Amino acid sequence: MTIDLELVQSLEALSAIALTEAERAAALADLQSAVDSFAPLAALDTQGVEPLTHVLPLENVTREDVALPSMDNELLLSNAARVKGGAFVVHRAVE
Repeated sequence: MTIDLELVQSLEALSAIALTEAERAAALADLQSAVDSFAPLAALDTQGVEPLTHVLPLENVTREDVALPSMDNELLLSNAARVKGGAFVVHRAVE
């Protein structure tokens, strides 16, 4: 893959930044260097290698959703600074 000035300008627009001509040239050189560092991987024989999204197998660890008894509401609210209608009263976060 070759990085050109058009790609750098596209990335500049997507990033909502303004680069000087010198910064664009430096970005072009840096991006091309990063892309070139992966060139040796193209020489590897990957025939028969399955693509991976993760190195290790992933599996969701879940438990059965079971309703359990809660603590006593009065006990939970006993140390609250302010209580109204059986709930904590807190400062409004969104107006």
